[in-house]
Amino acid sequence: MSFGDYLSQRWEDITILAIGHLQVVLIAVGIAGVVAIALGAAVAGRPAASRPVLAVTGAMLTVPSFALFGLLIPLLGLGVAPTIVALVLYAIFPIVRNTVTGLESVPADVLDAARGMGLSPLRRLVVVRLPLAWPVILTGIRLATIMNVGIAAIAAAVAGPGIGQLIFDGLARIGGDNALNDTLAGVLGVAVLALLLDLVFIALMRITTSRGLR
Repeated sequence: MSFGDYLSQRWEDITILAIGHLQVVLIAVGIAGVVAIALGAAVAGRPAASRPVLAVTGAMLTVPSFALFGLLIPLLGLGVAPTIVALVLYAIFPIVRNTVTGLESVPADVLDAARGMGLSPLRRLVVVRLPLAWPVILTGIRLATIMNVGIAAIAAAVAGPGIGQLIFDGLARIGGDNALNDTLAGVLGVAVLALLLDLVFIALMRITTSRGLR
């Protein structure tokens, strides 16, 4: 069967898998974003706190994804739970790092002006520092999302949802009917999802960032 015929017959199944893939990625990045931005805001400007936090969260990226999924199976079983937990752990570092970088890059004279206006530390964070740091923070979220699109494909090894199921099914039946088509559809599906999400973040950057910060 040609790849075109394969797509015409399986497009509904592929679409369902793509939606599941997208859901776990966005849920994980959403959770990681809340945790990482709060953590980054808490340690920004404090090297004694930010260095160990960045070291620990960065070390998570050195753990092979197969190994991490395997370690999570005894704790969370198979399926969605270990997939989301693993993706959250992988997504935290880029967002924390960019949050710290963005907040520390806010000009000192702007912060002095905010203090002079009588803004409390929390108000300065919400009204001044986070908006000015937002382009850098959003870039970290964008990197975490694109990275997790690829890692989520490996979650099929622990029965996680997503396009990775096509890749693993195809590789398991290599040489059989439609094995190559399954694998190719999975690989291309991951690439297309990553590209689409990247375009969404480019548009989101333009919409949410003031002209003076672009």
